[in-house]
Amino acid sequence: MAISYMDYASPDAQFTFDLRNDVFFKKDDRNYINRLSIKDLNTLGNYSLLDIFLSTGNVVEPHIHQNASQLVYCISGSAVVSLINPFSLKLMNFAIKPGQVANVPQGWWHYEIATVDNTHLLAIFDAPIPEAIFGSDILRLTPASVWAHTYCLDEAQVKATFAPLQATTYIGPSANCKKDQQVKVHSARAAASPIRQVQPQQADQAGRPFQGYGYPPYPVQAPARNPGQAYGPQGFGPR
Repeated sequence: MAISYMDYASPDAQFTFDLRNDVFFKKDDRNYINRLSIKDLNTLGNYSLLDIFLSTGNVVEPHIHQNASQLVYCISGSAVVSLINPFSLKLMNFAIKPGQVANVPQGWWHYEIATVDNTHLLAIFDAPIPEAIFGSDILRLTPASVWAHTYCLDEAQVKATFAPLQATTYIGPSANCKKDQQVKVHSARAAASPIRQVQPQQADQAGRPFQGYGYPPYPVQAPARNPGQAYGPQGFGPR
């Protein structure tokens, strides 16, 4: 049951809010995130949301929500919601279309990739101010010497690889990403992992793979059929 300590009879009680008045992050006119938390609407209980708009290939970067579970609902377009199961240590990928959802348990590493233009997702949280830790922050704030020593890597290469990460990414690729570099990376991955092309809707619960939009192949598990900050470690607070 939702809990609120608001005096609903107070003249300060708020019952409506326009999410366009709280733009959390905007990469461009087709890729941006609006938000709603108890900081925007003081009568909320234990829930909040992000209103996410993406074009093809754009990614809500890998991250975790350490204090909230997340339900991702597809309003329009389509996306792949990917999460790592910390119990089975398996990467799971779920293709969702309008009317379908994917559930991300609290604290699980996950990300969302749009597979078509004009994708609109609603991320709903069971916390009035969800917290998040982003992959770009972990990569850029951990010293290169630590990555190199821990995983037996070349420190100079680690520094060069993560040098472009100067701030939290939120929606990737970053606006200044060089397209030719992306093409080379994707081509190399495709050559290393050839796979038969299958449309996303053909993926079944056994996890048959697909590669339908020019990005690395994802084994996709279809959703079950039913017949019937700043947003960061401190949550949705002011930037």
